[in-house]
Amino acid sequence: DYGAEHLVREINTSAARIIAEVADSEAQKDGRKRFVAGALGPTNKTLSLSPNVNDPGYREIDFDTLSDVYVEQIESLVEGGAEIVLIETVFDTLNAKAAIHAARRVDRELPIMLSMTITDLSGRNLSGHSIEAFWASVRHARPLSIGLNCSFGAGQLRAHVAALSAIADTLIMAYPNAGLPNDLGAYDEGPETTAAQVREWAEQGIVNIVGGCCGTTPAHIAAIARAVEGFAPRTLAKPTSRTLLAGIEPMILAA
Repeated sequence: DYGAEHLVREINTSAARIIAEVADSEAQKDGRKRFVAGALGPTNKTLSLSPNVNDPGYREIDFDTLSDVYVEQIESLVEGGAEIVLIETVFDTLNAKAAIHAARRVDRELPIMLSMTITDLSGRNLSGHSIEAFWASVRHARPLSIGLNCSFGAGQLRAHVAALSAIADTLIMAYPNAGLPNDLGAYDEGPETTAAQVREWAEQGIVNIVGGCCGTTPAHIAAIARAVEGFAPRTLAKPTSRTLLAGIEPMILAA
């Protein structure tokens, strides 16, 4: 759509290389390993929904094409030094599955992190999946972590993070916005306010990895790091022994 397809490899490889160099430099200072995650956004296409209300069956893109696009991006990120694939801001669960498929095509052992975004306080993404259904849909990929990002501020996101924390037998990550934007599109929530709300998640033991999304700055991230320092990370939920399936709602087979 933007006429920049020929720049995909250059942009992604260069970005990953810059971050990898910074990560290595910081590790040399204190001996702490920093991991580089290559981020895959949702794109401006959707596999689950039609952009034409008069043709519900129409799709702008198909699964294989989207997977191919993600393969190029993942290969470029890994070439630049990315060690993890972060599939984030998932508004369409089928798009996320295309990204998972692509990651496995590149390297079946490449660690995957997944992060869903919800469109309203009902706790569903744009393709209609509840948090529980989203977990059921992607659990087969054995992600390193699963979580929520963007969506709202930390206060409104807390209940949804807690719901995911209760069922996911992997690490939970959450990185909210700095509140909601004002009428001019700017974010007014300061670092200490965001950090205080994220601290509650750490106190309640419902997260393993935290950060910030829209509207957050380096000052927000630093404040969050200070706020959660010293808290024990969340204990993983016990894996279910029942078959877990999902459409837009989860289905648990008891037999």
